Amino acid sequence: MLKQSLQQKLQQKMSPLQIQVVKLLELPTAQLEQRIKEEIEDNPILDVDSSKIEDENSTAEETPRSETTIEDYLQNETTPAYKLQTNNFSPDDKHEDIPFSENTSFHEYLKEQIGMQMIGEREQMIAEYIIGNIDEDGYLRRSVEEMVDDIAFSQNEEVTDAEVAEVLAVVQNLDPVGVGARDLHECLWLQAKRQSQDGHSNMIAFEIIDKCFDDFTHKHYDKIARRLHIERDELREAIDEIIRFNPKPGSAYSNSLSKIAQPISPDFIVEDENGKLVARLAGRKIPEFRINRTYTEMMEEYARNRKNQSREQVEAVMFVKQKLDSAKWFVDAVRQRNNTLQTVMNAILDYQRAYFSEGDESKLRPMIMKDIAELTQLDISTISRVSNSKYVQTTFGIFPLKHFFSEGVQTDTGEEVSTREVMSIIEKSVMNEDKDNPLTDENIVEILKKKSYTIARRTVAKYREKLGIPVARLRKQI
Repeated sequence: MLKQSLQQKLQQKMSPLQIQVVKLLELPTAQLEQRIKEEIEDNPILDVDSSKIEDENSTAEETPRSETTIEDYLQNETTPAYKLQTNNFSPDDKHEDIPFSENTSFHEYLKEQIGMQMIGEREQMIAEYIIGNIDEDGYLRRSVEEMVDDIAFSQNEEVTDAEVAEVLAVVQNLDPVGVGARDLHECLWLQAKRQSQDGHSNMIAFEIIDKCFDDFTHKHYDKIARRLHIERDELREAIDEIIRFNPKPGSAYSNSLSKIAQPISPDFIVEDENGKLVARLAGRKIPEFRINRTYTEMMEEYARNRKNQSREQVEAVMFVKQKLDSAKWFVDAVRQRNNTLQTVMNAILDYQRAYFSEGDESKLRPMIMKDIAELTQLDISTISRVSNSKYVQTTFGIFPLKHFFSEGVQTDTGEEVSTREVMSIIEKSVMNEDKDNPLTDENIVEILKKKSYTIARRTVAKYREKLGIPVARLRKQI
């Protein structure tokens, strides 16, 4: 039985403009430039405002833009056949293929070496399978037993553990030294063994890796010296040799083209203008754009003569209206993005003005996203999106925007300071410590206490880990 009922629901929906703004807020300047170029290419309604284009030298060349008119959508002519052919070239045309230069990959380099080894076809097949299981760092992440089963399933070849182990020994003799190791111990052992005949210190280095690896990893140098019956100077020279070993032998042969470091492009610039710090948005290469007036007039003309339009003209105008709405949303979204970013950066500058004036981290005030949200009357999620992947250029360097956010710690006098100042003290203390007797976390607690910072040992351990500083026994040197 059908029934009708009246229900009242409250739903929260985001408009297309709000969705655009949220997506654009997360983009740094470099990606925003690319996003704007894509939108201008995809939407014929948008035009580049050549009068406002600037580059770093305040000069620019306007790129001619091909305009699309309403008549382009009204053409009913079929496309000539020759435009759809891929071989529509004259025999006299000259075609040149530009080669793409790329270094030999790590696995290709290993296979080339295997091809020069005096082994049979069966051993070559096993060697290539082993190489295929070596990762980019040069380590073999599968056991011999697992590879025996894999070869039986994938290659339909019955091989024994002894055969695979024998071929693995051949692979481990390839360059770079240490390739094919199954863990760090074996990697260092292979390198130490290869160099053990090159001098007294290299021979001791091999004995340390071979017989005293656990003591070496825990830096129990006195136990190593007693066990190997060597002097302290001999131990120091041997450890210097071990330090030169490469724990990731395959890293030097990784594809360099896929690991090109991306340059940092600042999103904000803080400058001193007439004795006053001012923050402004960077990205002067971002083109200014506007709605093409031709299409706006076209819509106005359609509104005046709506009754006299053909079906094709109506469809074309509806297409233009859709693109026009999209263009307006995008223009408004970019404008709102820039206004939001400027508002947030101004608030951060006001909050951390003492730090931006001198660049001294001791002047960095404790600041969390809630503080900036209250100053700007924006949501915390908006502050998070603005600060993510954004950089600010100052007179003393370029920093990620998140660098200025930190929690607070109270001194004995009740003054609240940033945790970055505490971390700076920890870092300097570790740098100046006696490497024969490194500072423990308890020692660092006492140092901070003398500077009026009462902090628990576990908090010191947390800050030390954030700084990437290992525990005291791993910092010990001889």
